[in-house]
Amino acid sequence: MHDHEIIILTVLLIFVFGLVSKVAENSPISAPMFFVFVGLLLSPLGLGIYHLDITETDSGIIKLVAELTLVIILFVDASFIHLKNLRARLAGLPTRLLLIGLPLTMIFGTLVAMGMFPETSIWLLAMLALILSPTDAALGQAVVKSPAVPCKIRESISAESGLNDGISLPPIFVCLAVIASGAGHISEDDHWLTFMAMQLTLGPLVGAFVGHFGGKLIQYAHDKQWMNEVFQRLTCLSIAILAYAFAESVHGNGFIAAFCAGLFLGVHNELVRERIQEFGETEGQMLTLFVFLIFGLAFVPTLAPYWDLMALFYALLSLTVIRIIPVFICLIGSGLNNYSKLFIAWFGPRGIASILYLLIAIDQIGKQGNEKVFAIIVLTVLLSTFAHGMSAIAMSNKFKTLKN
Repeated sequence: MHDHEIIILTVLLIFVFGLVSKVAENSPISAPMFFVFVGLLLSPLGLGIYHLDITETDSGIIKLVAELTLVIILFVDASFIHLKNLRARLAGLPTRLLLIGLPLTMIFGTLVAMGMFPETSIWLLAMLALILSPTDAALGQAVVKSPAVPCKIRESISAESGLNDGISLPPIFVCLAVIASGAGHISEDDHWLTFMAMQLTLGPLVGAFVGHFGGKLIQYAHDKQWMNEVFQRLTCLSIAILAYAFAESVHGNGFIAAFCAGLFLGVHNELVRERIQEFGETEGQMLTLFVFLIFGLAFVPTLAPYWDLMALFYALLSLTVIRIIPVFICLIGSGLNNYSKLFIAWFGPRGIASILYLLIAIDQIGKQGNEKVFAIIVLTVLLSTFAHGMSAIAMSNKFKTLKN
């Protein structure tokens, strides 16, 4: 399948789904679900019209699109967060989820994997748990934007999705480096603590700087009537990508930088801000759907032969107890009712970040010998796409009947 055929198929599906997109908003069928389904239908698992093996083709373009998608989504989602409100709540839900819930999820996921797959390298199993720890801002958009969901819960889910991608990446690189070297330990020369510290400090600093001062320049140009509406919209891509690129150039985490750029965006004019957000949402949605189409066309058919009952069991555990128990633990004493806790715990969908990290893993350690772990990641994302998509509206609307 040639690149231009994939592009034509993507835009055709966008047109088709767009015709009923308003109806789909009130149904359990999400756009990612539709694109994954069509990909599966056209793949060797369905009609066999297209054959695309992600491990045998040049995945560089797909990886680039996945990175760009995640960067734009993180930037736009963060721009919707009211920084003053978030500052007041940072000692609450987001910090609990990121500093307690996320590490517990990583540890719990690794321990469960060790118990289920004792013959597999602990580093490979840790990588599995880490790749499946970050939640997906793209798949959670229906929840984050639902007016039925209390604001503090929406903002907490969005903040968690925005920051946990970058937090998970440094330890994933540690696991990949050890696996690639064939060693059973990390040498003292690797300086991984320094690497992680730089990733988690320089990323936010660079992102905040780019977002704040870039936004100030946009605001100034708008006030002086130097800047037209088209280029106001295009600055969404500029700021998000510049934050990512500058952070990566100084060994910071680009994904955290993109999120912080949106969080500290220095544009105060609501109309200009809306233009930036609307453009980013549109572009991010288009790229997201492309990634999910490729996921159904290539990822699933390539790794589905390695699925078995144990893989299914771990995938289900990853989406439920491995995520839910740590979230309930970190939310003890938060004042939330049990349904709110369950809601936050359940809406930890796995999507773009996990797909991107899987691409990185395939690139660095190869498919051979690692098929089972890669297959579990793909199965988990596939189940998450449909399970979280179908439950988003119903579970969000239930808040209307609860006292918050």
